[in-house]
Amino acid sequence: MIPRVLSIAGTDPTGGAGVQADLSAIAAFGGYGMAAVTALVAQNTLGVREVHVPPPAFLDAQLRAVSDDVVIDAVKIGMLGSADVVATVDAWLSAVRPPLVVLDPVMVATSGDRLLDGDAEAAVRELCRRADLVTPNLPELAVLVDEPVARTWDAAVVQARTLAARADTTILLKGGHLDGEQSPDAIVDTVGVYPVTGPRVATRHTHGTGCSLSSAMATLAAHGRSWPDALVRAKRWLTGALEHADELHVGQGNGPIDRLHELRPHIDLGRSWSAERWDATASTRADVDACAFVRGLASGNLDRGAFTWYLGQDLLYLREYARVLARAAALAPTVDEQRFWAAASVSCLEEEAALHQSHVDPSGLEPAASTLDYTEHLHAASASGSYAVLVAAILPCFVLYTDIGVRWRGTFDADHPYADWLTAYGDERFEASSATAARITDAAASAATPDVRAAMAAAYDRSMALELAFFDAPLRQRS
Repeated sequence: MIPRVLSIAGTDPTGGAGVQADLSAIAAFGGYGMAAVTALVAQNTLGVREVHVPPPAFLDAQLRAVSDDVVIDAVKIGMLGSADVVATVDAWLSAVRPPLVVLDPVMVATSGDRLLDGDAEAAVRELCRRADLVTPNLPELAVLVDEPVARTWDAAVVQARTLAARADTTILLKGGHLDGEQSPDAIVDTVGVYPVTGPRVATRHTHGTGCSLSSAMATLAAHGRSWPDALVRAKRWLTGALEHADELHVGQGNGPIDRLHELRPHIDLGRSWSAERWDATASTRADVDACAFVRGLASGNLDRGAFTWYLGQDLLYLREYARVLARAAALAPTVDEQRFWAAASVSCLEEEAALHQSHVDPSGLEPAASTLDYTEHLHAASASGSYAVLVAAILPCFVLYTDIGVRWRGTFDADHPYADWLTAYGDERFEASSATAARITDAAASAATPDVRAAMAAAYDRSMALELAFFDAPLRQRS
């Protein structure tokens, strides 16, 4: 059965919290999400700008429109805002009696400010009695038991047990507001405490964490999980969502967590951007395969002078390519991408330069027109300031040489006159680097606007055409 889960909460137009967060968390655990909106909130990752609360009668109409038609397996309740809204939800719960109710009592802002007046706070305390699970953070727990905010885990457990006894319900105690390398949570009821430990994730992007966790718990419970088992599963998922939050690049402030991080590797997006560009440049690549220099290189019949000239130009090219790769590292949005491009730059200067210098004296070399055209194109992409356009321009040098090297791998013996060059580009480590470069470029393309993707395609296609010109140049120069 696919759980049908109703979220009752406010909105977040950036998708980080509220019903938008609830719906994606419900979907992440295989539920079918529905939503009744309690408040329309104009907010972003930098803060709340304005709140509009529709009349309670309209909220009642939303709730009854759902329950009159759909069997509801679980309800998650978030932001309510006023005593009248709480009363509307309470009356609907009393009439409909859904099998599972999870209450995330949104009562205290991240700044520490109280969000509800005294009447509304009292109404939320009473609403806890309707809930099967209440998921307060520590400041909200303190309001619910009318005590100072707990500063230690043991004090928080005492408050959670107090609330569980008073409201005759189960509490999800969250330790995210405490200090330390660990971030413990626990299921607390009138019988015992069921802790679940986990690491604290170092990220400022935590927007919607409470909304997401409570929605996950509601969906898992609707699947039949006990509260302790549900927390074990939800906490593992939430930790991963925090670990991947930096990759979303949503907003300038406290950004959202990545609720779909477990699903992304399994989403079939069809052909990737890099695969589409590879196909689009098929005629250019066919010309590369057909050019006399490449055919002579493969057969071993290539004139040695032409090859030496080529290596000299390639050495000059790689010096500039290394600078461009270093620029990509400087523009990269993640540490992993920075490290990848920086390592690739070093590889150009060390491994590739060493290979070429073993064949040619680099002193006195002057760049040919084909070399200048290519390096000027790459530097122009670098100067554009667009990371996406730059990595698109860089990629052909990776994937074209890898394709040639892999196809030639195992087709020549150690006596082949150009074995060392062929071996270098057929190397499995270089093949893996090319795959990483393609994945990085695909990620940049997926986050880019249509105009930027068009510029990426132009940069990629230009680089591929310049690769062909680079291969053609040695024999043209010698003729």
